[in-house]
Amino acid sequence: MGKIDKALLSVSDKSGIVEFAGELAKFNIQFISTGGTARLLREHGLELLDVSDYTGYPEMMDGRVKTLHPKIHCGLLGVRSNPIHMREMNEYNIEKIDMVVVNVHPFERMGKDSESSFEEIMSGIDIGGMALIRSAAKNCESVTVVVDSDDYGMVIEDLRKNAGAVSKETNLQLAVKVFETTSRYDRLLSEYLRQKAYAGAEKLY
Repeated sequence: MGKIDKALLSVSDKSGIVEFAGELAKFNIQFISTGGTARLLREHGLELLDVSDYTGYPEMMDGRVKTLHPKIHCGLLGVRSNPIHMREMNEYNIEKIDMVVVNVHPFERMGKDSESSFEEIMSGIDIGGMALIRSAAKNCESVTVVVDSDDYGMVIEDLRKNAGAVSKETNLQLAVKVFETTSRYDRLLSEYLRQKAYAGAEKLY
């Protein structure tokens, strides 16, 4: 159970994120953020570093590539007790990222929207967010990953109880929710694409 020093925040559903970040800030946690989340947090006086400044690369391809960078994912996936991982991170100036707060783009709502075109649906598929939460959950012994705003209170309570750290038990509970989320998301996407495939590719465009 390590102290949370750095957190990456990027949410589609922004309900409660300002209040949650405000509580996190009380523990001197450094924020990395993107897009609308970064703007919202700054508007409420919270200091943060843009992902593009953190990685040294701009957002590319209309925002399709923002967080898909070794400095982000090595920071999440590096096993803290593995000296080889830590040596490689030091060698390439990669810092640990201890918390990810991400909720993925709402594909379910888009998929049910009869007004959305196939191109709009495909463009809306979340890649970066899904990769972030899976990387964080894979290393849940050391990384806290929050995909549901209903869990904000539990995380803050844990931080208060453990002097700025989140317990392994809480991290495991949160990781379970990650894989429930990703499996449901992939099922909805595959069902949508299967329906389109049966309808015939010539009807997609």
